Amino acid sequence: MEINQIMSAIFLIAVLALILPSFLSTNKKLKQFVGNLSIWTIIVLVIIVVIYLIR
Repeated sequence: MEINQIMSAIFLIAVLALILPSFLSTNKKLKQFVGNLSIWTIIVLVIIVVIYLIR
């Protein structure tokens, strides 16, 4: 793996560690949790596709 890929993975894990506690505490209901999780999944997938297309 290149250093850029390692740093990207570290940054992604760091952002996840910062966001996850508040994300879980604000999503008490299962329906709200699934909705917000799907929105975040779409956002991450769009970012991955854009990065892949730029390379």
